[in-house]
Amino acid sequence: MGLIKKYARLVKFEHTLFALPFALIGFFMALSQHESQLSLRLLVLVLLCMVFARNAAMGFNRWLDRRFDRLNPRTAQREIPAGVIRPRAALIFVIANSLFFITTTWFINQLCFFLAPVALFVILFYSYTKRFTPLCHFVLSLGLAIAPMGAYLAVTGHFGWQPLLLSLVVFFWVSGFDIIYALQDEDFDKDLKLKSIPAYLGKKKALWLSRIIHLTAAVFVVALAVVANGGWLQWTGSAIFTGLLFYQQTLVKPDDLHKVNLAFFTSNGVASVLYALFVIAGLLLT
Repeated sequence: MGLIKKYARLVKFEHTLFALPFALIGFFMALSQHESQLSLRLLVLVLLCMVFARNAAMGFNRWLDRRFDRLNPRTAQREIPAGVIRPRAALIFVIANSLFFITTTWFINQLCFFLAPVALFVILFYSYTKRFTPLCHFVLSLGLAIAPMGAYLAVTGHFGWQPLLLSLVVFFWVSGFDIIYALQDEDFDKDLKLKSIPAYLGKKKALWLSRIIHLTAAVFVVALAVVANGGWLQWTGSAIFTGLLFYQQTLVKPDDLHKVNLAFFTSNGVASVLYALFVIAGLLLT
């Protein structure tokens, strides 16, 4: 059990709450649109794909950035720099979860299996991007935005417009809050010549860009509710999610970052879970 806890802390397993609710929306959206019966086997396979993919992505990020994490006071106590998990063991963990992810997609459908290496490339490639582009936040958000479309494909075997809108919600939501989170490391990134929006633009302009991005996410939340002819449950979930987007923007100021964790973890975790609960309830009850 101690070993499981170590690796759960390595990948911040509780942060699965960010993408998992949207994957579940994509899954139940596909069931609703095609009047398919719920398959517990397929649902479990989709959930396993989410866990394995995220484990691989986070584990690889921790392994690749171990030198930077050791130098940064904010991250020096993470499992690899602190010596709790050896780098070689972390890399084996990444390889194993990558193989588990691809293998699991084989039991879903052919399209998901063929697209699995592409998804894996995106989520692993993100870890390199901070070394050469301040657009790294958008690569991270692309990796998470794959989740709802992937879950939709698992059920239907083809693409659709509504899950694409859902993926765009995730894309702009994640990139917006990741810029907020990166504000903490602006000086560190500049010193080590790492790339990020805050290091490139400064805190004030980065926050304004984050607000514009989150406004775009809110537009796509409304667009999805309109296209899906969402009932009052989906509209309620949309209002809550949008409200929490604006709320987290009020928590952080360029000269006051002490509420970043509240904005990043609490606000986003609550937003994703509540939005998923209302939207999925609307899909099941209509």
